[in-house]
Amino acid sequence: MGTGLRVAVFGAYGHTGRFVVAGLRERGFEPVLSGRDAGRLKELAEDFPGSDVRPASVGDPAALDRALEGVAAVVNCAGPFATTAAPLIEAALRAGIPYVDVAAEIEANADTFAHFTDRARAAGVPVLPAMAFFGGLGDLLATAAMGDWTTADEVHVAYALSSWHPTAGTRAAGAVSRQRREGRRVRFADGRLEYRDDAPPAQKWEFPDPMGSRAVIGEFSMADVVTVPSHLPVRDVRTYMTVEAVKDLAAPDTPPPVAADEHGRSEQTFLVDVVVRSGGSERRAVASGRDIYAVTAPLVVEAVDRILTGRVKAAGDAGAAGAAGAAGVMSAGALFDAAGFLRALSPHITLELRP
Repeated sequence: MGTGLRVAVFGAYGHTGRFVVAGLRERGFEPVLSGRDAGRLKELAEDFPGSDVRPASVGDPAALDRALEGVAAVVNCAGPFATTAAPLIEAALRAGIPYVDVAAEIEANADTFAHFTDRARAAGVPVLPAMAFFGGLGDLLATAAMGDWTTADEVHVAYALSSWHPTAGTRAAGAVSRQRREGRRVRFADGRLEYRDDAPPAQKWEFPDPMGSRAVIGEFSMADVVTVPSHLPVRDVRTYMTVEAVKDLAAPDTPPPVAADEHGRSEQTFLVDVVVRSGGSERRAVASGRDIYAVTAPLVVEAVDRILTGRVKAAGDAGAAGAAGAAGVMSAGALFDAAGFLRALSPHITLELRP
């Protein structure tokens, strides 16, 4: 709190970027507003007086270097991340600063782990992809649910959304992902990502009360199929989405989210139910809250704060390099104390652990 450290936010004028900028200011950081559209950055700065504005494009490495000059970390909120992640990570490596993004694109996150793990570790730079509602939250919940288990057979992440009004960025990122996988769907089974042409299964999921039994689309894979198995020894990771939310997302005329309170949050609510199974045993973690886009901000800001203050897992913990120098590409559950991180998100997220 009250650090005064500067943190660059690329894509600051986007729907999620605005929440992140506001969240950083609330925690005492000084956001540096960046992105390719100078006009939109100028308009955003009117809402956040005194902000440093630094236009930059991912196709201009020199401009990115100027945007990151003198900042403590960079948060990438600009999708599609298939286009923006690699150039921003390269710039963060050149600057020697932590990189965090909110990518929900499965392929973009897989690329980050594949292409930058060794380079980021060698550079001594932490790279944290998918630090968002999709990817980061599910990974933290799965890690917290596992607790002292060293392995698990299955991780199930079930999403119940009261509605899903996608942003333009969500639609654009989804189009890129579908194109990259040639229209196929993807799942994580038997220890690997698997692409399939068949239809996903329709089934029921027993959510905790008061949600109860709901129709879901099974194997509706989100970024969790990359983040969770990146550090947890698990054979299968399955994600599920309530049918109503899938219909909202698929409909071309579903409008974007509309602000319904003074913080800009929509009326949409969510419940994420994570079940981890090992042998005949089962553990569960449940999170609930409001607005899947707005809730990404406290996830990101808490992550930035913990990285910059050295509050990461002790050396020797799975996937973490220790507070003295966390480096490499790591998911949220690998880098942080998952249960402690989730509890710190109150009141934005209500958490229940069921060992």
